[in-house]
Amino acid sequence: MNPSRLPIAQELFEQWQRARGRRAEPASRPFSRNWEELLKDAGLRSATECKEAETDVHALEDEGWLGLKSIRYMPHFIDSVFIPLNAEIRWREAFGFVPPSDEETRQICEFSWAPELAFVPVAKLNLLFSELRLLNEFFKAQRKRVPAPIKERSLQIFGDEKRLDQLLRSSALFQEGRLTLEMLSCFIVAEPLPWMPGPTNIGPVLVIENAATWHSYRQWNSKRQAFSAVVYGCGNRFVDSVTAMKDIFAALGGARQVFYFGDLDPRGLSIPQEASARALASGLPPIEPHLWSYRQLLMLGEGRSQPYDGTPPATCLCDWLGEVGEAARQILAAGQRLPQEYVGWEFLRELVL
Repeated sequence: MNPSRLPIAQELFEQWQRARGRRAEPASRPFSRNWEELLKDAGLRSATECKEAETDVHALEDEGWLGLKSIRYMPHFIDSVFIPLNAEIRWREAFGFVPPSDEETRQICEFSWAPELAFVPVAKLNLLFSELRLLNEFFKAQRKRVPAPIKERSLQIFGDEKRLDQLLRSSALFQEGRLTLEMLSCFIVAEPLPWMPGPTNIGPVLVIENAATWHSYRQWNSKRQAFSAVVYGCGNRFVDSVTAMKDIFAALGGARQVFYFGDLDPRGLSIPQEASARALASGLPPIEPHLWSYRQLLMLGEGRSQPYDGTPPATCLCDWLGEVGEAARQILAAGQRLPQEYVGWEFLRELVL
């Protein structure tokens, strides 16, 4: 198994790389990360994504790539993940990580950098001298540039459309007081949101977390005519793509209320709340809970909840649900969850026949 192909391992390696700085030799203590925090950092929030990540790390543990620590008295739940010291060389080789040599470190310290890169000689960066020089050449050109998507700018600077994305996530280049995307005159393009217009463009928009429920709700809406559009949030992707709501509003003829319906578990509740914060920061309407759907989920899921594999959520997470928040809080406090698929097509179609 190659960890470089697994999202959870990619995030773990990038965090390990940042923590190790320029050092090529193993440290005295293994690098460790809390499991729930690692999942969140990797952008894995839906139940399916988290289950796949759990399967992946168990397979990596079996092959000696990493170690797992269980939650006390709960041996089936992961508390933390760590990279054993004797596995660090394998991780570097798997990801093709080559730390700067002593000669490159000397060159980095002695080179005359553009003002934007003045921090480079004292920063702990995992970049080769050759890559840093490419950035330096970009700044030395001193051209007035039109803002461009980050992948286009990355290709222009490095000859690799993905390199800036990687550096933004894993390098100390973008720590506070250093580089910004504005300095590079580029921006991140949010993934478009799949959506289906309703029979009329009047009314609010409804965002659905998972694909199966989105399919059922858009069929229901074609008869019910409750929403001007039904949007597929695609799990955690909605947090990064919420600004794409601007395009949907433009097609519908203007902004309107945005409701959300997702799984009744910590991740299903954190996704819309994080998306709402980003929406408000971008001048968009907040993301509100579709209380009717959550009431149906509580009714249809009564006595059918499933164990939730994770740490107990903050109690305030359920406040977003308003009048149904207390019922949701009791389910989550018991370590249980309700998948939104309980509100399925067989139930919805009976409401419009």
